[in-house]
Amino acid sequence: MAAGRTKGYPPGIRENGGQYTHGAIWSVFAYAMLGDGDRAGSLFTILNPISHSSTPGGVERYKVEPYAACADVYSVAPHVGRGGWTWYTGSAGWLYRAGLEAILGFKLSGDSLVIDPCVPRDWHGYEITYLHRGARNRITCYEIGVENPDHVSRGVVRAELDGVKLAEAATGISLVDDGGIHNVRIVLG
Repeated sequence: MAAGRTKGYPPGIRENGGQYTHGAIWSVFAYAMLGDGDRAGSLFTILNPISHSSTPGGVERYKVEPYAACADVYSVAPHVGRGGWTWYTGSAGWLYRAGLEAILGFKLSGDSLVIDPCVPRDWHGYEITYLHRGARNRITCYEIGVENPDHVSRGVVRAELDGVKLAEAATGISLVDDGGIHNVRIVLG
């Protein structure tokens, strides 16, 4: 960044006092790493662009696409709540990763998958369908179901693949490319 560039923005615009989305998204990762799923989930909801435009008044105030994460949200009148710099920012990618990796705990590395969520305690569970590689008409599907019967934020107590208990959920699930449908069950507690 050029010297003095931030000073060139009016108060509350861009890095000069508004919501600078990149940094705010990293807070979602931080709260998840600390095991605070309630705060991670709450902050994700605040940052989600659809939250800014869920009412006609919100659409008028936000003024940018409700499906694209913006780089910043302005904080000083007359532009309070207005989004800025959509499609120019890496915030969309970071927000996607914050939801998928930090909150839902979906971590893919080569042919290994780890599901280690940090969710809000009031979540009963969720499902993910993951299509893993494969040639045309032969894609392997992993149907992942995460249950939270004890209403905790973190802590995998049971993991199963196709009905068979996995010895160590944290070590990862070995993914295969067999064109089949596989069921993954994760229980938090």
